[in-house]
Amino acid sequence: MNRSNSGANLPALRSHNAALVLDLLRAAGERGISRLELAGRTGLTPQAVSKITARLRAEGLAVEAGHRASTGGKPRTVLRLVPDAGHAVGLHLDRDELTVVLVDLAGAVAASRTAPLDFGAPADEVLGAAAGAVAAVRGDGALPVLGVGVAVPGPLDHRGGVLHRVTGFPQWDGYPLRDGLAARTGLPVVIDKDTNAAALGLALQEPGPADFAYLHLGTGLGSGLVLGGAVHRGARTGAGEFGHQTVQLDGVLCSCGGRGCIEALCLAAVERGDIAEASRVLGTGAANLVGLLDIDRVVLGGRTVAADPDAYVRGVRAVLDERARRDGADGIPVPVVAAGGGDRPVAEGAAQLILAPLFGRVGGEDPQAGADAQSGADPDSGGSGGGGRTADPAGPLPGRAEAG
Repeated sequence: MNRSNSGANLPALRSHNAALVLDLLRAAGERGISRLELAGRTGLTPQAVSKITARLRAEGLAVEAGHRASTGGKPRTVLRLVPDAGHAVGLHLDRDELTVVLVDLAGAVAASRTAPLDFGAPADEVLGAAAGAVAAVRGDGALPVLGVGVAVPGPLDHRGGVLHRVTGFPQWDGYPLRDGLAARTGLPVVIDKDTNAAALGLALQEPGPADFAYLHLGTGLGSGLVLGGAVHRGARTGAGEFGHQTVQLDGVLCSCGGRGCIEALCLAAVERGDIAEASRVLGTGAANLVGLLDIDRVVLGGRTVAADPDAYVRGVRAVLDERARRDGADGIPVPVVAAGGGDRPVAEGAAQLILAPLFGRVGGEDPQAGADAQSGADPDSGGSGGGGRTADPAGPLPGRAEAG
């Protein structure tokens, strides 16, 4: 990260084990966690933990937060994360509006705003609106900001930060949105699909690895897939184009150029005010995903769902329950829940595109970090241990912004 551009004051966090410790501090919240507990949960030696936490304190990321009674010996010192030591901007560019949030290290929203947006306007206008929204939530720029996570409709190239033929807006095909916005804001930028960003935010709230589908119904219809605790993007980062599965060969024409796409059928029902039919179509697509992937849960989100979440949950659940009955006596219905918050989870998940790597939630990029994870050794601390994360909710984020 170019700190002169971003205003961030965080040195590089390249140690796998330091990231694990930082993540445990984040999870502990205000209650904090002792060095002994950190050693037990990571498998690191107490000496290694002491060295890591000393460095985190020196960098302003952690502070002492009192003492906890000990079963023997002197009371244990408790440490906690300093949430405002760093922030990330999460930006959701939808077809007709933008939502932007400023999120601290603990995931709390410090500022937010929503404004109209014409995604079909010239690129310079869209980038100007996006950069203006980022500047608005940053305020006077005094807070350290690590970067901007941007969630947009797909398909796109997540690694290169380049949009493809966004349904209904083919003029964006090949546009380097990541580089353009980075130039406008002076901050590192990560781009992902809106559904993947929301799925990432939800995955980070899970206590362990999970398999679920996030289905987003708003101005379009898409999905974010979390498999084994990781966001599944696919080899070309194009997974999750849920809305363009064909369910009616001679159906209505979709804006993607196909016919009978689930998005076209669902949005047509929404336009008619027929929520029962819209949820039935959405449930049909959800049932296809359940049959293909054997996922544990279906999560519904987006502003259209938020307008009547109970109706959509009931409708989708009815289709999945019927499928479970057809599967036989052992068929167990898959739970269906609503994410809540309209489009807000997308913007907050976009901020996690920046924050998740700091907490060891991203793997597969840094060869040294990978070696540390394999051996349990921390080159910066001199300690060793077998602790480490077995599931990676964020999945690989090539080209991510690193602190430092």
